[in-house]
Amino acid sequence: MNARERLLRLFVERSFQLGDFTLSSGRKSDFYIDCRTTTMSAEGQVLLGEVGLDAIEAADLVPDVVGGLTMGADPIAYAIAGESFRRGRPIQAFSVRKRPKRHGTGQRIEGCFESGARVVVVEDVITTGGSALQACEAVKAEQGTILMVLAAVDRQEGGREMIEQAGYRVESLYGVDEFRQVLQGAGER
Repeated sequence: MNARERLLRLFVERSFQLGDFTLSSGRKSDFYIDCRTTTMSAEGQVLLGEVGLDAIEAADLVPDVVGGLTMGADPIAYAIAGESFRRGRPIQAFSVRKRPKRHGTGQRIEGCFESGARVVVVEDVITTGGSALQACEAVKAEQGTILMVLAAVDRQEGGREMIEQAGYRVESLYGVDEFRQVLQGAGER
């Protein structure tokens, strides 16, 4: 089993739940994806760094930094940054606060971001696209160049299209349909 297949199985085992859920958008869903239970696990970090960086390289991009809206994007950005260093082509990481901090320098973007940076914005789960678009707005406000939005999981509910309509390229490591295929192969849980 390669890293992409193992990470998919890990997401299904640790992060995908069937049931009755209310999403942050207020919409109801028969499934919920909490990526953090995978992206913050030791194995998930290693696999995510490898698979995420592979996706960036497959897109033929050379970003300076990777990051997104805290907290879902943070472990993804850190995993990719770590793997990029191991491969000898460092990509730094950053986090976008939901609101600028009210003390110190009052920054909204924390970490290794610099004005003019080439950026891959990361997201854990795309549903409506709102979180990724907030991160993109913050990056653009600081004169960053957005090369792509990279999501760990696309719920396939229109968020990708919203981000694309805003003018950004979008790639996802997995679509929720892949989660369902794994479950069907294992006999739904």
